[in-house]
Order: sequence, then C-alpha cells, then structure tokens
Amino acid sequence: MIQIETATIKDLILHRVNSERQELLLNEDRLSYGDENIDALLRKVLLKPFTTQAYSFEFMHEIDLSYNVLFNISKRIFENEDFVTASKDIAKHLLAMSKHPNIKDGDLFIAHYNDIKFNNQYVQGIGIYKFEDKEKYIETFAEDGNVSVAFRNGISNKKPEKAVLILYTEEPYTLLVIDSGTSETEYWQNDFIKHQSKNDFVNNTTEVMQLTELFIKEQFPQEYEAGKVDQIDLLNRSAEFFKSHDVYNKEEYENSVLSDPGLIDSFVKYNDNYREQNDLEIEDGFKLFPQSIKKQQKNFKGIIKLDKDFHIYIHGSRQNIEQGVDENGKKFYKIYYDVES
Repeated sequence: MIQIETATIKDLILHRVNSERQELLLNEDRLSYGDENIDALLRKVLLKPFTTQAYSFEFMHEIDLSYNVLFNISKRIFENEDFVTASKDIAKHLLAMSKHPNIKDGDLFIAHYNDIKFNNQYVQGIGIYKFEDKEKYIETFAEDGNVSVAFRNGISNKKPEKAVLILYTEEPYTLLVIDSGTSETEYWQNDFIKHQSKNDFVNNTTEVMQLTELFIKEQFPQEYEAGKVDQIDLLNRSAEFFKSHDVYNKEEYENSVLSDPGLIDSFVKYNDNYREQNDLEIEDGFKLFPQSIKKQQKNFKGIIKLDKDFHIYIHGSRQNIEQGVDENGKKFYKIYYDVES
C-alpha cells in the first residue's frame, strides 16, 4: 500500500484516553528521542502495519464534509497550525466518541510524517494510534556491579488495536484504517473517523477482481453448463491476467481471457449489473494495485474436491485433464503429465 523507507517522523506526541471515567491525560510537549534506532523502531511499529492494507478510504459526512471533525483537525495540521494543540483536539474528539461501555482505555500516539511514498508520490501523513492492550516483558540492567531485572508492561511490535493513517492527497484525503475491535465498538470507524470507500486504483483492483471471481463461479456455470475443470481453467487464466499486467483494461481482459463473443456479452451484462447493485464507479481502465491482487489471489485457486478422499489442485493447462464416467457409473478424472515430483 505505502512505502516507508524514506518516511520521517516530523512530530510525535502521546496522550492517554480513559473512556470509562471520561478523562484525558494530555501532554504539552512532543516526544523527543534523537536516536536512529528508536526512529527505525517507531516506523516499524507505527507505519509498517499499513504496508499490507488492501483497501483505501476517504473522509465523508452525510451533510457536508466540513462537518467531519477529524477531517478539519487533520487539515489544520496540514496547513501548519500548532501540532500539539491539534493533537489535543484529536484526543478530545476521540473521547467524545467513546461512549460504549466495551470501549477500552488506551495510549493515544499521534504522529506527523514527511515523505511517505504512495502511488509513486511523496506525501505527508498523520498517524493516529490507540494501543489498548499491553504485554509483560522483562528488562535487565547492570548497576553497581549487580545485574537486576524489572518486570514491566509495554507496547509490543504487534500492530495497534486501532489506527488510521491520513495521507495528504487531494481532499478528502486518502485513509488507511486498522480496527481489530468488535461490532459493539465500531465507533473508531463510524464516529471518530467517519469514512467511506475511496474510488481509486486500490479499491478498483479489489472490486474488479471480486466481480470477475463471482462471474466465473456463479454466472459462467449457469449459462454454459460449465464443469468444474472449465471453471477453474477460467479462474487460472484470469488470475494470470491480473498478475501479469500493470494496468487493467476491460476490453483486453475480455478479448484475451474470455475470447468467446457470447461469454464476453454475458460478462458485460454481469459487470454492469454488479456495479449498479453495489453502487460502484469502476473505470474500464486503471492502474492495478499489487497488494490488492495478492490479497484476492487466494480466491482464484483451482481446487476440485472429490468425496472425502482427494483434492486436485489445478494450475496448468485445461488440455491436460479429462473428465468421464466409466461403465459402472463411477466418475473419474484423467490427468496427463510429463514429470512427477
């Protein structure tokens, strides 16, 4: 999703949110450390979790974007208003949205980044992280000729329970969201952030692969009475198309993978209905996003399950497998191959 090798932390601050008592502990000063190793650790803990995200979002509001609180605060930071003051307002907004009894207390880190690489551009970003669960660890140290230990609670290298990275692209910005909470605590996405899916190449890649998969698994067998082998063959060729292309072109996919005019017509109709039913605006041509392809690839796997005894994994040519029925009515597959390994 993003590349973080060039990213630097311009500002970093820590606040504490106590949802149960509706209290805040607000710091007046930024965190300072002046250590390259600490900087590398912070980037690993705070930015690396976003590198595997396969969906992007943007700020929204039912009435007008100007009513979205977090959008306005992040815009103030982007326009170089005081970072500490803005970070306090973020903490206050979070506390105001934390009304559900299941919401946990947590440490709230807020970071301002420079030079995050996104879509081949270097952008600023704001990271907001709520760490709710701490782990026990053992600290050892030498002092006055003795070696001692201390048992402490702290934040580990695992990703935060809740986080949002606001990338300063065109308004209403690009958001990457992490939320490991339950349905009872959806306040992070629905109330605190308030977002919607973004119509960009990230989500377009995911959506077009999903609709292609559904077409092959649902529509194709119904209209063409296609067997499992033909279905898997089409899945494999479609997966290879997405893996081998940097740009999706709908017409090229239809001609090179589907090829049959009747099948193309069926796909076009399914495509149009899918977009209308799901209220999607997917362009017929766009840059493909590798992380989304990787995430969706598992749904294109070709597996034939035979009774409870065998699974056949098909990755190769359709020409190398035949299906039939013997004189006793038993179904069988005949597989041709050159090398056994």
